[in-house]
Amino acid sequence: MFRDLSRPIRTVFRWQLLATAALMLVAGFWAGAHGALSALLGGLVSVSSGIAAAGLVSLGKVESAGGVLLVALGAEVVRIGLIVILLWLVLATYRDVVVLAVIATFTVTVLIFAMAFFVREA
Repeated sequence: MFRDLSRPIRTVFRWQLLATAALMLVAGFWAGAHGALSALLGGLVSVSSGIAAAGLVSLGKVESAGGVLLVALGAEVVRIGLIVILLWLVLATYRDVVVLAVIATFTVTVLIFAMAFFVREA
Protein backbone atom coordinates (compact mmCIF):
# COMPACT_ATOMS: atom_id res chain seq x y z
CA MET A 1 0.00 0.00 0.00
CA PHE A 2 2.79 2.46 0.85
CA ARG A 3 4.24 2.24 -2.66
CA ASP A 4 0.90 3.45 -4.02
CA LEU A 5 1.01 6.60 -1.88
CA SER A 6 2.53 9.77 -3.23
CA ARG A 7 6.03 10.85 -2.28
CA PRO A 8 4.81 13.75 -0.08
CA ILE A 9 2.61 11.44 2.00
CA ARG A 10 5.39 8.86 2.43
CA THR A 11 7.79 11.64 3.42
CA VAL A 12 5.35 13.03 5.97
CA PHE A 13 4.75 9.58 7.49
CA ARG A 14 8.52 9.18 7.81
CA TRP A 15 8.78 12.58 9.54
CA GLN A 16 5.92 11.66 11.86
CA LEU A 17 7.60 8.43 12.88
CA LEU A 18 10.92 10.20 13.47
CA ALA A 19 9.22 12.89 15.57
CA THR A 20 7.39 10.21 17.54
CA ALA A 21 10.68 8.40 18.24
CA ALA A 22 12.39 11.62 19.32
CA LEU A 23 9.52 12.61 21.59
CA MET A 24 9.45 9.09 23.03
CA LEU A 25 13.07 9.55 24.08
CA VAL A 26 12.33 12.94 25.64
CA ALA A 27 9.21 11.69 27.43
CA GLY A 28 11.02 8.56 28.57
CA PHE A 29 13.80 10.64 30.08
CA TRP A 30 11.29 13.03 31.65
CA ALA A 31 8.61 10.60 32.88
CA GLY A 32 10.05 7.11 32.53
CA ALA A 33 8.58 4.15 30.69
CA HIS A 34 4.99 5.37 30.99
CA GLY A 35 6.01 8.69 29.45
CA ALA A 36 7.71 6.96 26.53
CA LEU A 37 4.74 4.66 25.93
CA SER A 38 2.34 7.60 26.19
CA ALA A 39 4.34 9.51 23.59
CA LEU A 40 4.35 6.47 21.31
CA LEU A 41 0.58 6.15 21.61
CA GLY A 42 0.07 9.86 20.89
CA GLY A 43 2.15 9.58 17.73
CA LEU A 44 0.46 6.38 16.63
CA VAL A 45 -2.98 8.00 16.91
CA SER A 46 -1.96 10.60 14.34
CA VAL A 47 0.00 8.22 12.10
CA SER A 48 -2.69 5.54 12.00
CA SER A 49 -5.48 8.02 11.28
CA GLY A 50 -3.36 9.52 8.50
CA ILE A 51 -2.70 6.10 7.00
CA ALA A 52 -6.43 5.34 7.03
CA ALA A 53 -7.21 8.65 5.30
CA ALA A 54 -4.44 8.19 2.72
CA GLY A 55 -5.63 4.66 2.03
CA LEU A 56 -9.17 5.88 1.51
CA VAL A 57 -7.98 8.57 -0.91
CA SER A 58 -5.86 6.09 -2.85
CA LEU A 59 -8.89 3.82 -3.28
CA GLY A 60 -11.07 6.61 -4.65
CA LYS A 61 -10.65 6.66 -8.42
CA VAL A 62 -12.61 9.73 -9.50
CA GLU A 63 -12.38 11.88 -12.58
CA SER A 64 -14.32 15.02 -11.68
CA ALA A 65 -13.42 17.89 -9.38
CA GLY A 66 -16.56 17.23 -7.36
CA GLY A 67 -15.60 13.60 -6.92
CA VAL A 68 -12.11 14.54 -5.77
CA LEU A 69 -13.62 16.93 -3.24
CA LEU A 70 -16.02 14.28 -1.92
CA VAL A 71 -13.24 11.71 -1.54
CA ALA A 72 -11.01 14.25 0.23
CA LEU A 73 -13.80 15.29 2.60
CA GLY A 74 -14.69 11.68 3.30
CA ALA A 75 -11.06 10.87 4.08
CA GLU A 76 -10.87 13.83 6.45
CA VAL A 77 -14.06 12.74 8.22
CA VAL A 78 -12.56 9.26 8.67
CA ARG A 79 -9.29 10.76 9.92
CA ILE A 80 -10.96 13.02 12.49
CA GLY A 81 -13.30 10.25 13.61
CA LEU A 82 -10.38 7.88 14.14
CA ILE A 83 -8.46 10.58 16.03
CA VAL A 84 -11.36 11.12 18.43
CA ILE A 85 -11.91 7.40 18.98
CA LEU A 86 -8.23 6.52 19.37
CA LEU A 87 -7.45 9.42 21.72
CA TRP A 88 -10.46 8.51 23.83
CA LEU A 89 -9.36 4.87 23.85
CA VAL A 90 -5.81 5.74 24.97
CA LEU A 91 -6.91 8.20 27.65
CA ALA A 92 -9.72 5.98 28.95
CA THR A 93 -7.90 2.66 29.09
CA TYR A 94 -4.26 3.40 29.90
CA ARG A 95 -4.29 3.90 33.66
CA ASP A 96 -0.75 5.32 33.92
CA VAL A 97 -0.98 7.56 30.87
CA VAL A 98 1.18 10.70 30.86
CA VAL A 99 -1.34 13.06 29.28
CA LEU A 100 1.20 15.75 28.42
CA ALA A 101 3.30 13.22 26.48
CA VAL A 102 0.27 11.94 24.54
CA ILE A 103 -1.03 15.39 23.67
CA ALA A 104 2.40 16.85 22.83
CA THR A 105 3.38 14.01 20.50
CA PHE A 106 -0.06 13.92 18.94
CA THR A 107 0.01 17.68 18.31
CA VAL A 108 3.48 17.63 16.76
CA THR A 109 2.61 14.73 14.46
CA VAL A 110 -0.68 16.33 13.37
CA LEU A 111 1.20 19.52 12.48
CA ILE A 112 3.72 17.46 10.52
CA PHE A 113 0.86 15.77 8.64
CA ALA A 114 -0.28 19.21 7.50
CA MET A 115 3.16 19.75 5.94
CA ALA A 116 2.43 17.26 3.16
CA PHE A 117 1.17 20.22 1.17
CA PHE A 118 4.68 21.69 1.11
CA VAL A 119 6.57 18.55 0.05
CA ARG A 120 7.34 18.44 -3.67
CA GLU A 121 6.34 15.47 -5.78
CA ALA A 122 9.56 15.39 -7.83
